[in-house]
Order: sequence, then structure tokens, then C-alpha cells
Amino acid sequence: MEKREVDAVVVGSGPNGLAAAIAMQEAGLSVLLVESKENIGGGMRTQELTLPGFRHDVCSAIHPLAAKSPYFQTLPLHEHGLEYIYPAVAAAHPLDKGTAAALAHSLPETAQRLGTDEKAYLSLMEPLVGDWPDIATDVLGPLQFPNDPFKMAKFGLKAMTAATFLADRLFTTPEARGLWAGMAAHSLQPLSKMTTSAIGLVLMAQAHLHGWPLPKGGSQSIANALASYFI
Repeated sequence: MEKREVDAVVVGSGPNGLAAAIAMQEAGLSVLLVESKENIGGGMRTQELTLPGFRHDVCSAIHPLAAKSPYFQTLPLHEHGLEYIYPAVAAAHPLDKGTAAALAHSLPETAQRLGTDEKAYLSLMEPLVGDWPDIATDVLGPLQFPNDPFKMAKFGLKAMTAATFLADRLFTTPEARGLWAGMAAHSLQPLSKMTTSAIGLVLMAQAHLHGWPLPKGGSQSIANALASYFI
């Protein structure tokens, strides 16, 4: 086996591995990035899983946090082929009666579709959407003393709750409860667990501020752009 002298070895080329490799290399370190799969990307891989010519995202497909990641925004990924497509509606939760609750870019439009829960949704999301530009770096970045402790505390008090607790306090309609459950379910935890509200709040704020984009060509495009910049 060939021996190499490097400052750091990163195992795995998912988003975190690629970001870590780039950050260390930008700091002047020599970095070896290794991946066991045939393609780089981890959960950002796009492959022909069914028929030739039909490409599918192996894991993640929609990337609201990648598009507006405080760190990714410091990288010229658009110069390395990354392009995002923004749909008019970020997400929807279908209901048994044939209706659906839609998460639109417009906060008032989304709230209006929730019937009697319109005011409750606005009371939940309007303050967070207003505060998000001041707390996004702290919420999505490494643990540190927040830039705006008071706004961060406002977010934290809601984010620390269980999604079921917050829903029982605020929402009564199937539309609002279903939409909220769908967002909080991205935590991949039982919704009765503490902190499951956090991911729902973040994803909804991202939808109202920036939308939920998909990378043109599939998730692999993000990995390819990061790898190209790393190289």
C-alpha cells in the first residue's frame, strides 16, 4: 500500500466529510479524503437504481439547509456546476378527505390555508422568520455563545419542546397538525420526544425565507461541486 504524508485523513465523503476536508485544506493543511463507495457523496448520491437513464437520489433529494448553509455560502459552488431549482410550493401534507396543507414560500398564504389555525400559525412562525437572519449562523453552526442571546433564547424555548406538546398547545385543524407533524418528522424521532420541534421550526422558516430547492441533476451535484472545489 502506498504511504502518504498528510496532515489529516477524512473518512467518508458525505456533506460533513467534504466540508471538513475543504475547511482544513483552506486552513493550509494537506488532506486525504477517502470513500468506500464507488461514488462520493454519502447521502448526496444520485444513481440509476431502476432503468438505464433514470437517475434517483439514493437518500436526500430536497436541500433547504444546504442551499442556505452559512458555511456552504462561503464557497463558490456555483462556479463548480451547482445550480438549485426552486419549486413554487416547498412541501404538502395530503389528508384523507382529498385536501392538503401546503407549505408555500408566502407565510400569510400558508397560514390562510390552515383555517381556524391561521392566527396560531402566524404567532408561531412570524417571530422566527423575523429573527432567523440573526440566529441562523448559531442554530446551524458549531456550539458557541450566540450573537443575539435573547433571540436565540426565544427560539430555544420552542425548539426544546416535543412536537406533540407544541401541536396540542397551538393547533386544532387536521391541516395544521398534519403539516406540523410532517415537518417535525424530519427529526427521525418519536414526536413525543423533547427537541423534535426544532427541526420543524427550522425547515418551516427556511421555506418562508428561501424556499426548499432541489439541486439540478440530483443530490450528486452538491457532492460533485464540493469535490471539485476541494480538488
